[in-house]
Amino acid sequence: MASIAPLDVSAPDAVDRLVATDVARGVCRMLLRHDIVAIAEVPLDGGRRADLMAIGPKGELVIVEIKVSRADLLGDCKWTDYLPHCDRFFWAVPAGFDTTPLDGAGFLPERSGVIVADRYDAAIVREAAVVAMPATARRKCTTALARRAARRVMGLVDPDAFGADGVGRR
Repeated sequence: MASIAPLDVSAPDAVDRLVATDVARGVCRMLLRHDIVAIAEVPLDGGRRADLMAIGPKGELVIVEIKVSRADLLGDCKWTDYLPHCDRFFWAVPAGFDTTPLDGAGFLPERSGVIVADRYDAAIVREAAVVAMPATARRKCTTALARRAARRVMGLVDPDAFGADGVGRR
């Protein structure tokens, strides 16, 4: 069995990555209690990548953008690119994070929700507005999400199923 190398906490973003993983875990647990299932690191059209993308029982799509540092939050100019890919958008931050910037007009508080999380759980502190996606965009995003999730499961069940190029073996 291969061993996992310990996290080098001296790396510039190592602690942020560890905290972001904890936040993602807590958010996923909270969403699951609401019958909303999420996967991490989902590429979107246009070259963006959602930290978490989730789907609810009625097909509603949710994107959660995780921020663990103020600098990362304030420097994020691309987040509105995620809005066409979801019905609801949330920011997720660790417990103790200053959320006051998220009340500013540039973060569209009337549209975006806020979740506070730790590695065990999360709470919605501001609900996200529901802005229904157009049917064609919903179908495209839902299909892409389902295919990505299925490929990940297949990779766990049969790691040799995919060639080096990521395409299924024939």
